[in-house]
Amino acid sequence: MIGKHFVRPVLPTGDEAPTAGTRGASVGFVCAHVLVVDDDATVRDVVARYLGAAGHDVELALDGPGALRAARTTPPDVVVLDLMLPGLGGLEVCRALRADGDRPPIIMLTALGEEDDRLLGLELGADDYVTKPFSPRELVLRVGSILRRTAAPATAPELVDGGLRVDPAARVASLDGQPLALTTREFDLLAFLLAHPGQAFTREELLSRVWGWEFGDRSTVTVHVRRLREKVESDPTAPRRIATIWGTGYRYDRGTTPGG
Repeated sequence: MIGKHFVRPVLPTGDEAPTAGTRGASVGFVCAHVLVVDDDATVRDVVARYLGAAGHDVELALDGPGALRAARTTPPDVVVLDLMLPGLGGLEVCRALRADGDRPPIIMLTALGEEDDRLLGLELGADDYVTKPFSPRELVLRVGSILRRTAAPATAPELVDGGLRVDPAARVASLDGQPLALTTREFDLLAFLLAHPGQAFTREELLSRVWGWEFGDRSTVTVHVRRLREKVESDPTAPRRIATIWGTGYRYDRGTTPGG
């Protein structure tokens, strides 16, 4: 594992550094309240400057208890959360936020050697991750991407398959009349698959079309599919909606559930 205090973002210089003139200039960004949680002052400062330059309102926390207090006082639109916090760690913060019923998108900051923790974070409900050392611009793009996906068009049609109903405009989903508690990426993935029934997609295609990544860890998709199955399948070990296509990826099959 990379030592915590030796991990830094890739610091820009010269023309790459953000200025007041670039505020809100990133095309397609939705301005939002972003909570940044990291005990490293350098990381907090750089991330705050870049997110602020993109037009976001940034709140900072340097530890887990401070992050939870901030999130409960002013609910954020996005949380940027370092996994390696002292005391109450990032995984515990993620678990606590989800236990509170909070559903803001969570982007984890992880080191190269933290793959197991990253996968556990995704299992706990994190939506995305950025690996240190990272480019601040990449993080700003990830925040913008996740915000754009939560701002669904007002005219998006409802998607229905038997007792499963997904409303992309309202960003709500239900199964047999009961609301589904989905994270941002879980909702995006379910809506995408339900909108393309009978089509098989590779993990790389899903990373591109749902996450907006041109490259990334394919296990991110695997974890989200497993979490979705636990919520929409009567038996997640024998899925009838989200099918695994061996050697390819996944496919949504309509009308294969009892009464569907």
